Amino acid sequence: MAKLYFYYSAMNAGKSTMLLQSAYNYRERGMTPVILSPEIDTREGRSTVSSRIGLSQQAISFTTADNLFAIVQRLVEQGPVDCVLIDEAQFLTRTQVRQLADVCDSLDIPVLTYGLRTDFQGHLFEGSEMLLGWADTLSEIKTICHCGRKATMNMRIDDQGRAIKHGQQIQIGGNERYASVCRLHFQQGMAERRPDELPLLDKLDDNGIG
Repeated sequence: MAKLYFYYSAMNAGKSTMLLQSAYNYRERGMTPVILSPEIDTREGRSTVSSRIGLSQQAISFTTADNLFAIVQRLVEQGPVDCVLIDEAQFLTRTQVRQLADVCDSLDIPVLTYGLRTDFQGHLFEGSEMLLGWADTLSEIKTICHCGRKATMNMRIDDQGRAIKHGQQIQIGGNERYASVCRLHFQQGMAERRPDELPLLDKLDDNGIG
């Protein structure tokens, strides 16, 4: 039976890069992947998934009102679909996560979702919360804080680099608006390393993550 996967991380950990690499791997083997992306993420255009290292790929956009099972089912009627990849999966609704589970269970097509776990206040996104409960496989994509520890939190910052604690949950931005930090520096509101703060080089694991 096909599985539902959730790859989660803090900001700037390479989620979109991994998604695009997975799509490439399927195509290289003569298979047909389908990429779906929520319309709420309009940084690169509604129908494009792009990574910070310059990779990009066309995608099918969807809104929170769309039935993802119906979208995939229509695509299957037009030709083979070997895998479904979801970018920015934190923006899924609970209903859409159930629909993706149905894609796995009824159509026997694996679904790979990539997204953030929590928002800038440390709260779970709706889609991420549902995926944590419903996905067959959970995988953390690791990145590091400025101190060298593993970054698990997303800090929203203003144009002066100061942490923003209040506001709307969804606000699209890149490096200029968010920083990936460890829990300690999230609570301290520290988005960048102080000149007198040394990275924790002696505490990194084999993957370079503290």
